[in-house]
Amino acid sequence: MRIRGTGQAREWGAAHPRAVDAGLALLVQAAVTMPFVVPRPPELEPATWEAYGLTTLTVLPLVWRRRAPMAVLLAVIAASALYRLAVEGPGQPLPYQGLVCVHTVAALGTARQRAVAAALLVVAVPVSVWLNTRSARELTFSLFVFGAAYVFGRLTDARQRAQVVEAERAAARERARIAREMHDILSHAVSLMIVQAEAGPVAVRRAPERAEAAFEAISATGRDAMDQLRRMLGVLREEDPGGGRSPQPDLAELPALLDRVRAGGLAVRYETSGEVAGLPAPLAATAYRIAQEALTNTVRHARARTATVRIDRSATHLTVLVTDDGRGPRPAVRSAGHGLAGIRERAAAHGGTATAAAGPGGTGFEVRAELPVPSPAEVGP
Repeated sequence: MRIRGTGQAREWGAAHPRAVDAGLALLVQAAVTMPFVVPRPPELEPATWEAYGLTTLTVLPLVWRRRAPMAVLLAVIAASALYRLAVEGPGQPLPYQGLVCVHTVAALGTARQRAVAAALLVVAVPVSVWLNTRSARELTFSLFVFGAAYVFGRLTDARQRAQVVEAERAAARERARIAREMHDILSHAVSLMIVQAEAGPVAVRRAPERAEAAFEAISATGRDAMDQLRRMLGVLREEDPGGGRSPQPDLAELPALLDRVRAGGLAVRYETSGEVAGLPAPLAATAYRIAQEALTNTVRHARARTATVRIDRSATHLTVLVTDDGRGPRPAVRSAGHGLAGIRERAAAHGGTATAAAGPGGTGFEVRAELPVPSPAEVGP
């Protein structure tokens, strides 16, 4: 809960930077007010409202620290110098305003602004110590705290840059995932529709009942592709929460996929071993997509008459094996398109492997994917 609350606070702060800066200024104002409310020794001059007003003047610029970090630093230095020279007010245990400004310039400023800020501090810190105590101890401490503020500012900048890079990488991964889904859906559907449409004219002349079945298969394939695309795009829309829907199929839908492939004229045998139901949804969807893409390649390239899809589940692995009796691997097929590369990427995303090679005895083509099955403890409740 604490981690979740911290993340929510950061999101709120990123969405309301002015409110954060105003709150920070109020916090600093509360800190610099303490010496004015604590009783002073009798030998010292009492704190005045004029001194307190100048103290507030050194804090007020912090409200604009993000919009003009260098200008705010100069304003704070000027107001602090005026306070030191013009009034006899209480000192502060820490230069809160200056530390905030140095951290901001280090985190948000340009390289030139950081260099100017460093030069100013090299001059301002010794002068301030000379006007105050002329103590080497204070000088060392002041240089240390300002140096620490600068270092933490640079670390903040590095962390923010890393977050931007990671967000860009995450967006690229998501685009690649969506591209694979679109490729699998459209490539499979269009390939089946082309095969069935090409067979249609011949069937119309020789076997009208087969032509009718081919047209029905084309219609069913198109409707299924549209339904999958609609589900995917519905989940992607921000204004559509989607409830419990998911664009991802699972192995329970694999028999329907094989029926559509059979309608195109390819005889497909489906075999399973082990309990293939109840797999984690991402793993089941990956297995489905691998089988779909392998069959798509068979329909498009293999000139096969039969194919076999076999799903084997053991305690630790799920094996997806798709074989056909077609003409086997060809260099042009291995190097073209995104199908086999997409299969390997899907398998690798789950920590598995995928291979594509000639079938048993050098006949046909074989696609094999080995996917690790997570334990119940890894899946969670």
